[in-house]
Amino acid sequence: MSQKVGIVGAGILGLTLALRLVNRGFSVTIFDSANEIGGLASAWQIGDFIWDKHYHVTLFSDTYTRKIISEIGLDDEFDWVETKTGFYAEGRLFSVSNVVEFLQFPVIGFLDKIRLAATILYASHIAEGNKLEEVSVEEWLRKLSGQRNFERLWKPLLRAKLGDAYQQTNAAFIWATIRRMYAARRSGLKKEMFGYVKGGYATILQKFSEVLESKGVCFRLGNEVKKIEKSGEKVVLDETDTFDYAILTCPSDIAAKMLPQASEQEKRRLEAIKYQGIICASLLVRKSLSPYYITNITDEVPFTGIIEMTALVDKSHFGGNALVYLPKYVPSDDELFEAPDDEIKRNFLSALKKMYSHFSEQEVLAFRVSRVRRVFPITTLNYSKNLPPMQTSLKRVFVVNSSHIRYATLNVNETIQLAESFCRRYFQNETGSNA
Repeated sequence: MSQKVGIVGAGILGLTLALRLVNRGFSVTIFDSANEIGGLASAWQIGDFIWDKHYHVTLFSDTYTRKIISEIGLDDEFDWVETKTGFYAEGRLFSVSNVVEFLQFPVIGFLDKIRLAATILYASHIAEGNKLEEVSVEEWLRKLSGQRNFERLWKPLLRAKLGDAYQQTNAAFIWATIRRMYAARRSGLKKEMFGYVKGGYATILQKFSEVLESKGVCFRLGNEVKKIEKSGEKVVLDETDTFDYAILTCPSDIAAKMLPQASEQEKRRLEAIKYQGIICASLLVRKSLSPYYITNITDEVPFTGIIEMTALVDKSHFGGNALVYLPKYVPSDDELFEAPDDEIKRNFLSALKKMYSHFSEQEVLAFRVSRVRRVFPITTLNYSKNLPPMQTSLKRVFVVNSSHIRYATLNVNETIQLAESFCRRYFQNETGSNA
């Protein structure tokens, strides 16, 4: 009989873990409190169309994502597109999609542009992030890019993603962001080639679940696990389901509540991980806002960026309409999580009308709001030294989540890489056979 693994969380991390473990002969059951799989990568209906609840893109350099999609049989479903980048600053919209446009960008002067380019080039060639954990992102960027670049560009962008928590964040955060985007251009094409699977993550998740079910993986959706305990050599979930191993992919503070047998010190370390959340509006509109896939914003507006998915995805997927995401990153306890959809809609659309003279509310065909309180951790100074290990004090009980993505921004590629590295580390010599 195969050894049994219970995985808590049916996001991309849990699905990848399940695939690797079932291929090694384990019997795998995945639990999730939601009624669908996918987690942050799940899909929903916007107007008459099904697409990703949050914005996702695959870079040509995202080898882990491309490998897993190929493995489940969807490699031929990729479309690759060269995208453009916009910048909204000082009340104006600029294209910053190539070197010429960067040199013409009027917000910073020529010498500041040289320092900014040097910062990006220098960061892209740093191989390890260990030392960068010892310095704050503000100190590092001010030193490399200068005061004007920090105040006019870096600080607004950091605040957009991290809020006031940027002041406690280490420099590895921005290094990892720069490295990933630079890798997209270094991947052999010399262009920012972004890709998507036809049908979005709804297609990927449907195929992923079919592959896992064909291999015997059991899904227990709409099933919230509240307690995990050891009983002898076995792991018991909610006093009813018994496994040989348990892997929790939920946020660390939630995991702490699920492990009553863990020591108080261990629980405190898990609870000390602070998360940044997101309020993300999806808009289906009749006309495009701009030709840019992503528009970075340095002005004060109620959202932290604009992602026009249909600058990447063909509009035919949406009946000729445009799909736009308006994310707002906030602390996990921010009061905006309690704001009604109508209030968020009113504030967001009011800002769009000021930014784009051709935009009107009458063009909005659908508006939906997603709220996730814990998306990625705030990587503070010396983050790795305080990070709880994946192996808990309970034998064969693990906590693996986005907090363990130390030197990268949260994205699907890094999530899959985390699953792969975890399996190599803890299950390299393990098989599912009890023999």
